[in-house]
Amino acid sequence: MKIAVLSPVAWRTPPRHYGPWEQMASNLTEGLVASGLDVTLFATGDSVTTATLKSVVEIGYEDQRGQDAKVLECLHISNLMEQANDFDLIHNHFDFLPLSYSGLINTPVITTIHGFSSERIIPVYKKYNSLGHYVSISDANRHPELNYLGTVYNGLDTGNFTLNPVAGEYLLFFGRIHPDKGTSEAIQIALKSKRKLIIAGIIQDENYYNEKVKPFLNEDIEFIGSAGPEKRNELLGGAYALLHPISFDEPFGLSVAEAMLCGTPVIAFNRGSMPELIQHEKTGFLVGNTEDAVNAVAGTDTIDRQYCAQWAREKFSKEKMVEDYLALYHQIL
Repeated sequence: MKIAVLSPVAWRTPPRHYGPWEQMASNLTEGLVASGLDVTLFATGDSVTTATLKSVVEIGYEDQRGQDAKVLECLHISNLMEQANDFDLIHNHFDFLPLSYSGLINTPVITTIHGFSSERIIPVYKKYNSLGHYVSISDANRHPELNYLGTVYNGLDTGNFTLNPVAGEYLLFFGRIHPDKGTSEAIQIALKSKRKLIIAGIIQDENYYNEKVKPFLNEDIEFIGSAGPEKRNELLGGAYALLHPISFDEPFGLSVAEAMLCGTPVIAFNRGSMPELIQHEKTGFLVGNTEDAVNAVAGTDTIDRQYCAQWAREKFSKEKMVEDYLALYHQIL
């Protein structure tokens, strides 16, 4: 079986710090290669992989600003589609744009839908409903007008995360600095809990950061910027709990699974995929507001960190993801 994996070209595959779609494309690619498949990864030229790498774009447009994203995406997607006949299956991790080629090629295309940027992109998915093979990354993130082949949870390289059986003292916010992710709410939870908060992530909304985050920064509310793979394990494992007070229906939430792999419980607002990722009162707490979150912080000592890590390994490992996708590949072929 010859598989082509199409990754985005915003960031390197795998990303140096942020880039969840690129990270999942990488994890799947490496897992498929380890399973003995013939895999070609279409990604940026600086990507790191054990598969065959094909690229027409050297550096991602987020890694090197000033490039035209649309031009790079056009060159990148067409590069794969013009070689489509060389593959038995194309696995698309690049949203809706590649679907516009799928009616022009004979190779089946399976698309992992990592989320919907807005309702306006749905007509493209609907157009290829009967031709495409759509996979959701959580049951919560399914659109009622689309047909799905299955749900496959994002899979992580569990070897990158170490169980820390002893809880640290600080709370952690790990994600984009953006209203959707609830950085401001995390600060309020930490202040009311009288615990130190470490904030790690890229600033995606500058105004939000300047108005809702920056004024609160001091020795107890610390912003450390983006944290790469090496720092991630240390930060997550050393935390008392991860705060995830989202204000949108999140499709998955990689940091939630990553924290649990380290044994660190997660306190999340009960939206989107959170009930699928977190076992309430066993691997964390599903709460409705900041007051409930403050109460949950006080009860975090009841969480068994060993069980937390075991649950995450069983549900969110790279091996489990690869196994589930292989089953879908065989269904299609």
